[in-house]
Amino acid sequence: MAIQFKQYKPWLLGITILIVILGLVGYRYIKNKQTDDVLTIGISPPYAELLQSVANEVEKQGVHVKLVEFSDWRAPNVAVQNGDIDANFFQQSVFLRNAVKETGYDLHAFAVGSGSHVGLYSKKYKTLDDLPLKARVAIPNDPVNLARALILLHRAGLIQLKDSNNELSTTQDIIANPKQLNFVEVEGPQTAHAYNDVDLIFGFPHYLKMAKVTDPHSALFLDPIDKKYAILFVTRRDYQDKNQKLATFVKAFQNSKQAQDILDKDFGQGMWFQGWK
Repeated sequence: MAIQFKQYKPWLLGITILIVILGLVGYRYIKNKQTDDVLTIGISPPYAELLQSVANEVEKQGVHVKLVEFSDWRAPNVAVQNGDIDANFFQQSVFLRNAVKETGYDLHAFAVGSGSHVGLYSKKYKTLDDLPLKARVAIPNDPVNLARALILLHRAGLIQLKDSNNELSTTQDIIANPKQLNFVEVEGPQTAHAYNDVDLIFGFPHYLKMAKVTDPHSALFLDPIDKKYAILFVTRRDYQDKNQKLATFVKAFQNSKQAQDILDKDFGQGMWFQGWK
């Protein structure tokens, strides 16, 4: 019996090695397939509940979604460019265009989501005419939203810009400032928290809601709807939407009654718009 075992031992060893190899190949296949089956989207915190509701809907269609929250406005594009995530949802077209110009990233808009109004808000004053000389005004410090704030102040008649169509205007482009406004530049989301400390802020409705400082409808001046400021689903240009996962997610987003209810709650009724229409 010992002799027979020795005769078969090489065969047993060969079969064992083959099983191990097949097992490793199978594991890698399953792991890769699982990765292919998961759609990963980077978001900023205000969109967490909104996109999670859509993720729950498409889960029923076999699309598994992982949402990754980022606290700043640079990391989501880095993550998409590096292939760490499939897409992101936090920026509008002007922001994206400027980001690509600054970094050379190969990113583009895969689809259009919702957008919102922005406005000028004050805890201390009831009208813009009430603003005193040298009033302190909180505006975002990133180039795109800073320019958007200045354009809104121009439209409200508080300042005059050299070119009100310049999407990258800076305070250096102000040619008239009759109230001698003093600008306080802060991170975009922090303008809401400055509401209690300065005379006027440039406010985003969802951040005002999150900070619980004021009703977004209480703006002293609101911008008109401008589709270029709708939030985009952004991917690399060479992104392959396997099994139409992202396309399915976008379609659900654009047609979800629950998503619209959450937008009403998080932004305020009438404070958001459908950028894809």
